[in-house]
Amino acid sequence: MQSILLPHLERRLQLPWNCLQWGVFLLPILPIFGSISIFLGMILSYQRQFKSIRKNPVNQGLAILSLLLVIISILADNSIESLIGLNNFIPYFIMFAGLSEIIQTPSQLRWLSWLMILPAIPVGILGLGQQYLGWSGIDILQSILGWSLQLNGNPVGRMSSVFMYANIFAAYLVIIFTLTLGILIEEWQNKSQISISPIHNYNLRITLLVFTLLLTGIDLILTNSRNAWGLAVLSSLAYALYLGWWRLILLVSTGVTAVFGSAFAPSPLREGLRMIIPAYFWQRITDQNFVRPVETLRITQWKFALNLAQTRPLTGWGLRNFTPLYEAKMNVWLGHPHNLFLMMFAEMGIPSTLFFMLIVGIILTQGFLLFKNSLTHPSDRLIYYSYLITFLALILFNCFDVTLFDFRVNTYSWLILSGIWGVVCNAIGNSIKNSYN
Repeated sequence: MQSILLPHLERRLQLPWNCLQWGVFLLPILPIFGSISIFLGMILSYQRQFKSIRKNPVNQGLAILSLLLVIISILADNSIESLIGLNNFIPYFIMFAGLSEIIQTPSQLRWLSWLMILPAIPVGILGLGQQYLGWSGIDILQSILGWSLQLNGNPVGRMSSVFMYANIFAAYLVIIFTLTLGILIEEWQNKSQISISPIHNYNLRITLLVFTLLLTGIDLILTNSRNAWGLAVLSSLAYALYLGWWRLILLVSTGVTAVFGSAFAPSPLREGLRMIIPAYFWQRITDQNFVRPVETLRITQWKFALNLAQTRPLTGWGLRNFTPLYEAKMNVWLGHPHNLFLMMFAEMGIPSTLFFMLIVGIILTQGFLLFKNSLTHPSDRLIYYSYLITFLALILFNCFDVTLFDFRVNTYSWLILSGIWGVVCNAIGNSIKNSYN
């Protein structure tokens, strides 16, 4: 096995890049140490690249947005809660600005993918132990590890592994599944070429990637997250579309249609499909095994969030204010309205939310333009495509849930966006240099 550290093209950025690499690798299993290492990398990046960070227009936009969020928090009904809620946004804006200066090439994206994939193996195995071997506890080490296993998952019966809730674990698995599939396809296509990977042996790499993909897929099923199931399928279809595998697209589309048909098709077709499709899937899709009060339904939460946004369209009600407002109205505690964008409309106001969406939209637009026009090497195109569709998958996941409150998933999300933007900025910088030569 090669060194876990990849050299940086710029010597002055080697130390922050080393800190980032260790942080990404340690984050899932040792989140405290991982976050400290990423923080050190970010600080060193600011120390060495501050002028470039300050001049970047996206970073300037995030600085303006940060100021708006502070003002919104001061004006909120519960300003203390809203000020606490800034921790879910502003530190990540700062991290994004620093890390996008360190990550500059598709090779770094590939290496970071490996550093995210490798620790996912013990995370996935811990999840299986939690569900089938009675593993739980490690409470005595929680202050060091930053997590503890809950017997049979949280909620009970749904795998959560080292994360606080099954849906958060599902979001993490979507990231790992998508990146693993991308790396596996790249390795399979470029078997005759030297690979940038911590693992030197080709057969061992393929075996490890296939094992990780299968482990992640099994764990995704056991999280019982319909959202994650759908995104895993969509990610697979996105790769098949990129590669032009039309037969696979047809096969997967047929399978998905059959699953949904077993849940919602009219009789007798529905009953016929249910003889083929395992009940585990169509029962979860229809939610027929759950009795849900109207106050806990997503549609109820979304309507309430929209009503809040309409009542205070300019400033919103303040970050983290949805929960007490919903509890006062419905007499039910909910941490969020299961839609990030509706939550932001309600809590941040419409202008600030649209501004935030514009910034992310600019990054992704520039990313897709770079992918389309400037990346010529097939492996560079594929790894960059992997990051783009992984982030799009996270956006879709947050249309039905909110991952903002878990700092590991949130960190990985902003890391992926940093990588997309960092490669764009480096390509633009190289283009400007070449125009002067």
